[in-house]
Amino acid sequence: MTTSTLSTTDHTEGVRRPGRWLALSVLVLAVLLVAVDATVLGLATPFLSEDLKPSGSQLLWIGDVYSFVIAGLLVSMGSLGDRIGRKKLLLVGAIAFGAVSVLNAYATSPEMMIVARALLGVAGATLMPSTLALIRNLFHDPRERSLAIGIWGAMASAGAAVGPVVGGFLLEHFWWGSVFLINLPVMAVLVLVGVKLIPESKNPNPGPWDLPSVLLSLVGMIGLVYAIKELASHGPSLDAGLAALVGAGALTWFVRRQLTLPAPLLDMRLFRHRGFSGAVLADLLTILGLSGLVFFLSQFFQLVQGRQPLEAGLAELPAAVGAVTAGLIAGTVARRFSVRSVVAGGLAAVGLSLAVLTTLDQHTGYPLLGAALLVVGVGAGFAFTVTADVILSSVPKEQAGSASAVSETAYELGAALGIAVLGSIVTGVYRGFATPAGVPSDIASASHESLGGAVEASGGLAPDTATALVSAAQEAFVEGLRIAAGVGAAVLLATAVAAWFLLRGQKLEDGVEH
Repeated sequence: MTTSTLSTTDHTEGVRRPGRWLALSVLVLAVLLVAVDATVLGLATPFLSEDLKPSGSQLLWIGDVYSFVIAGLLVSMGSLGDRIGRKKLLLVGAIAFGAVSVLNAYATSPEMMIVARALLGVAGATLMPSTLALIRNLFHDPRERSLAIGIWGAMASAGAAVGPVVGGFLLEHFWWGSVFLINLPVMAVLVLVGVKLIPESKNPNPGPWDLPSVLLSLVGMIGLVYAIKELASHGPSLDAGLAALVGAGALTWFVRRQLTLPAPLLDMRLFRHRGFSGAVLADLLTILGLSGLVFFLSQFFQLVQGRQPLEAGLAELPAAVGAVTAGLIAGTVARRFSVRSVVAGGLAAVGLSLAVLTTLDQHTGYPLLGAALLVVGVGAGFAFTVTADVILSSVPKEQAGSASAVSETAYELGAALGIAVLGSIVTGVYRGFATPAGVPSDIASASHESLGGAVEASGGLAPDTATALVSAAQEAFVEGLRIAAGVGAAVLLATAVAAWFLLRGQKLEDGVEH
């Protein structure tokens, strides 16, 4: 059979490829797990703090180093998948993800935990772009592909909100390391089923994998995100300035190198397309709002309102319900109305929900919080799914891995920045609270590290003093949360306006590809 015959067969029968929906279910399992792992730690934080006793900055690193490393490696891994085969990369990554999860579960120090989370990020970076690129090759009918991307996007968004529920259930019955061990059976299913059902795909003429570009993208991403985190936590400093210079320099060099390479790791010319750039920006900031909110409301529900872990996780479920529902209908709605109205509307919904949370106090009732989470989920589901579809359908199939990596980099960078920037605002405001009279200096110092530290440290004080300390710490945490929500709201509402103009005239594909 000739190459042209193979190509024709692929396009005519690819629409009805048998087992494609079952293959999709395996792919979204991987996405769900990587997304769950980004937020499941939010609930485990108080337990982990008690056991490993990390400092405030170590705690932030444990929370966000996973997303930083994924963000730094996604473009490289997406390009590697295009070259060696996306299925192969997915299966190798799944085995590594399972193995490193054990290391996370049995970490015995904050430093070991940070390293283990970073290694988990390396494994996670092999999974995410492979899944979206494989969907591009499984579904050739644009309407079917929109639904498939909707399911994929729903799982990615829902994973951020399902993480606390899964974590809550496990923490009520087992120790904190169990939140990582759930990865093992899921990864085993992914490998066993994936070997049989997922078709291999790669770029037939990929060119060499450029190692200097890999290093530049990693150094650039991590340097820039570290600088933002330090700046938000501690204000201007030499460390933050140097990290920003190194990060910006590495990324500038990366871009210049891609423009000169015959087979670049990432085709920078894609960004000349206004719709592509607008979709990437919307992608990043949607997830910034969603992940930052979910991460800190987990602590608010437990440490301020005194809910048990499972109850706190269930309280965040409306975000998952909203994301899944919106993700499944996003493609249809975008075709009925327009891409820009769905994406801008989704971003505005997330922004307005964050604005509502600027009224938060320790006794805010659940109906308001639940409604805000539901609207955030719906907004994120619409915006994230439609932007992923725009990004993926605007490139040739051969570059699916690189385009997927751009979408995924935006997702993971958004998750990292959500925790880093909004979290650093919360931490910065929190550390400024006045310690009540009668609290020894060592306990006061531990209390200013984190809210979990304050609750734990208060155990050794007289009841009245302990109550005063915890109350002051909770009040400071809520004040930080209000300010962070206000900043997040301003950023997302501004992005909604930008998306309205950047996505003007953008449409989703219709009909069958030929």
